[in-house]
Amino acid sequence: MLRVGLTGGLGSGKSTVAGFLRALGAEVIEADELGRELMEPGHAVYVQIVHAFGPEVVRPDGRLNRARLAELAFQGGRINDLNAIVHPAVIAAQQRWMEAVFERNPAAVAVVESALIFEVERDARARGEREGVLADWRRRIDRVVLVTATDEMKIARYVQRIAPEGEARKAAEADARRRMAHQIPDSEKAPRSDYLIDNNGDISSLKAQTQVLWQRLKAESNKLLVDESLE
Repeated sequence: MLRVGLTGGLGSGKSTVAGFLRALGAEVIEADELGRELMEPGHAVYVQIVHAFGPEVVRPDGRLNRARLAELAFQGGRINDLNAIVHPAVIAAQQRWMEAVFERNPAAVAVVESALIFEVERDARARGEREGVLADWRRRIDRVVLVTATDEMKIARYVQRIAPEGEARKAAEADARRRMAHQIPDSEKAPRSDYLIDNNGDISSLKAQTQVLWQRLKAESNKLLVDESLE
């Protein structure tokens, strides 16, 4: 078995790589999707967010007003408050998922797609945490794959996805830059990653790189399985 963290900044293309890996046979879970699920009414994360941010982030139907919450977090300087609530719960859910995957298939390659693997560690240490799953992700991830692209390429992709045309493009670009300001640059993440995928080219190049990556990950998973069986 092999636990893989797939990361990359906003607009890097990590979700596309995750889709390719899933099609090749990897087990894949998305941190953003987990977070959205845990922020629904009935979950402890939802209760904590409402307590911390107030009733203004609750819609008339009782669900969170995500746009308002994002505004308070990114523009209001409270992103660390939000992350301190969401990240521990998401990581705990990821661990439960991995345990279930490996129980079904000990040779599996389990991929967690997350934009903030390195940032979670940085923020935890900034809060004074020196131990635990937030401050030391290497205890829960065997390999880290970083998808890279230039900042301008990332922004262009984000804007194209959020506001492909019209006046909203400027607002989307500003939003992209605000979000990227909270993310660690690729130049700092790359030396700490095990594999790099360059996504400054076309989709065929990205797919070809992912196929090579998959063969390496499968080989590592098989080797670990053999090594454990010999212990």
